[in-house]
Amino acid sequence: MDTLAHSLLSKLLSAAEMCNAGRRSRQAALTESTLAEYRGFSSLPKKESFEETMRAARAEGAVELVWDGKKSGEGFIKRINLVDRRNLAAFLGIRLSDDKVDEAREHLQPFVADYPVLEEVIDRWKKLRKVRSLGPEKYQDWMDAIRTIVACQNAPSTQTMSLPVRKFSSQLFKDSKRIEKLIAPLDVLLVGGLDGDIRPESGVLQELGLFREEHPARLAGNVIIERERVTACLDQPYSGLPAQTVLRLASTPSMVMTIENLTTFHSEARQRCDENVLLIYTAGMPSPAWRAMYRRLLGSLSNDVPLYHWGDVDEGGFRIAATLASDANSAGYKLLPWKMHPDDVPKNVRRKATQHTLAQIRHFSAVAGWSELGDAISEAEFVVEQESL
Repeated sequence: MDTLAHSLLSKLLSAAEMCNAGRRSRQAALTESTLAEYRGFSSLPKKESFEETMRAARAEGAVELVWDGKKSGEGFIKRINLVDRRNLAAFLGIRLSDDKVDEAREHLQPFVADYPVLEEVIDRWKKLRKVRSLGPEKYQDWMDAIRTIVACQNAPSTQTMSLPVRKFSSQLFKDSKRIEKLIAPLDVLLVGGLDGDIRPESGVLQELGLFREEHPARLAGNVIIERERVTACLDQPYSGLPAQTVLRLASTPSMVMTIENLTTFHSEARQRCDENVLLIYTAGMPSPAWRAMYRRLLGSLSNDVPLYHWGDVDEGGFRIAATLASDANSAGYKLLPWKMHPDDVPKNVRRKATQHTLAQIRHFSAVAGWSELGDAISEAEFVVEQESL
C-alpha cells in the first residue's frame, strides 16, 4: 500500500470518526489542498502507486474518486469522498472507535452499578475523548484498578496499617509496579468523577492504605496519648506516630480538630502545642489505618468534647470532610466545620468555582451534615485552599 495514500486515507477515516461522534459537521473528504503533495508529483511511478491504492479503496466501497478530467483516471485525483466508514477502516486494517468502545463497555458494564463514573468514562470515549490519557483500548487498566480497590477494601491488613504498594501489587498481579501504573483510573474511581483536581500518586495510594514511602500520623497539643509501648504527652510542636500504635487518649482535650493541609497543621501546631487541644493532620484523604486510629481516639473521648475539621473549600476538601463526618458519626459525634464559611474567607484569596465543582461541594457537604455551609459556598461561587488563609 502506498505510504502517502495510506496516510491520507487514515486522515479521512479520522475525520469520518469525528463526524460520527458529532464533533465535526463538515462531510469527511480529502480536498485538493489535502492532496497537494500527490498532485505535485512529477514522477509517474509515484503517481501511479498513489492512484493504485486509491482505486483499491474505491473497489472496496470505501471512497469515491473525483478526477480533473471528465473520465476516470484522466489527470489527477482532485477530491476523495468518503463512501463507507466501516469499509474504509477494514481496508486500512484499523479498528473503528465504535468497536473499541463497545468492547470496553462489554467488559466494564458489570462494574457500573458499583462505580457509576464508568458511564461518564464510556460516554467520553464515545465522543473520541480520552480520560486521563486513557482510551477505550485501555479498559483492562480500569478493570485492574477496580480489582485493586476491592482487594484493598477486603484486606484486613490495609484497614489497620498501611502496606508497601509494590509488595501488595506483586501479591495481587505478580507485577510489583502494576498498581503504580493505575493511578489515573484509581483516582477517578475513588473520587467518582472526571472533573475534579488530579491528585498526586501519594494521595491516591494513601486512600487505599498503600504507600511507596510510609509517613507517620502527625498529632499536636498538650494531651496524653496511650500507645502500644508508652503513654505520654505529645512532643512540641507535634509528634509523628505510626497510626496503628495509637490506642486512645489518656487525657481529655477541650477540642479535637483535624486539619487537611500540612502547612496549616504546622502553623497551628506551633501556636497551640501547649494548649489542651488535639490537632491531627489528615494528609489529604486519610488512609484506612489513619481512620481506624481516629475512631479509636474518638472512642476514648467524653461526648461533650467538640469535634472540628478544617479543610480546603473545594470538592476534594468536602469529600474528605464527608469521610471524616462518617467516622465521627459512627463514634457518636457530629463533626463541625472550622473556618470554612464564606464569612471566614477574604474575597481576595477566592477563586471562581465551576458549576460542577459547586454541585459536588453541595453533595459532599450534605453527606457531612453541613448542607447550610454547602449552600452558602455555592451562593458565593468560590473555592480556596487552606494555605491561602
